[in-house]
Amino acid sequence: MTWTQPELYQQQLATKLEQFKALVPTAGEPQVFASAPEHYRMRAEFRIWQLPERCFYAMFHPGNNKEPIEVTDFPVVCQGIYQLMPKLLAAINANDVLRRKLFQVEFLASHDQVLVSMIYHRPLDDAWQQQAQQLEQQLGIHLIGRSRKQRLVLSQDFVDEQLTADGQTWHYRQHENSFTQPNAGVCQQMISWACQQLASLPQRRDLLELYCGLGTFTLPLASYFNRVLATEISKKSVRAGEYNLERNQISNVQIKALASEELSLALNQGQWPKKIEAKDYQFDCLLVDPPRAGLDPASLELAKRFDYILYISCNPQTLTANLEQLSEHRVLSSAIFDQFPYTHHLEAGVLLCKTP
Repeated sequence: MTWTQPELYQQQLATKLEQFKALVPTAGEPQVFASAPEHYRMRAEFRIWQLPERCFYAMFHPGNNKEPIEVTDFPVVCQGIYQLMPKLLAAINANDVLRRKLFQVEFLASHDQVLVSMIYHRPLDDAWQQQAQQLEQQLGIHLIGRSRKQRLVLSQDFVDEQLTADGQTWHYRQHENSFTQPNAGVCQQMISWACQQLASLPQRRDLLELYCGLGTFTLPLASYFNRVLATEISKKSVRAGEYNLERNQISNVQIKALASEELSLALNQGQWPKKIEAKDYQFDCLLVDPPRAGLDPASLELAKRFDYILYISCNPQTLTANLEQLSEHRVLSSAIFDQFPYTHHLEAGVLLCKTP
């Protein structure tokens, strides 16, 4: 099966751009940020299909998990994962302890590290741990073993990444099973674009950020504001975000484990949640990066109060619906970011200004 089509990539990207323009009201031509046509994904997961004599990486057509497609070459993933995949599979097939009832393998990579999670349909014992530690050292990777009610971290459960954006290098700790941007090259372009948009604003006091994750946008944008309040529902991501702020020596950000809806409901009623240390913020800009469902009603109502909104979207359909509800705001600029080449998925960004 062909996983990438570099010769068709620009044509496919042009089609996505036209689809985006047909959906989303834009001010002028959207900026287009392309992906590398191959070796762009920093994370991936594969089922392990077991045969009597061997196992292999498997993927499936949607709705059909009975007929595996054997994955022997997968140029979608970054070079670190790409080069590791055959070595890891060969080692698993040569070791009955590591292979037995192995169900799935997940990869998370940075520029110089790869974390591998091996998921089993059996309890993991001392024999597995001993063999896995040898494999970890042999391949120069970090390994985690998981089964029901069991999670064995052999060395570490994260990778440390460096992203260059807005003329600087930013350090991010990314944990297993936490959301990270999958396409590091495009992510760097997204961050730089976001910085350029906010740098162009006539006034920047304090920033409110909803759905901040581990601080992907928070770190670079902090220098453009007096103070930043960032919220994220995942406590693991918040812990990573706090580490990342300290690692990058950023002191003007308060990051809290709080659902966007909870904060928005409180602020809409003129109150602060108990978790927040209210510091007399003077918010004039809102940054949102919601899930595919878009903004919840409370967050949408809160957004209407802001002079400027930077909206990062992973679903142009819900972005369009939210923009219709933000009728008092107009689009100043827009961009598309092709995080997922050869699929229908598309990331987008719009900068909104409240109409006087």
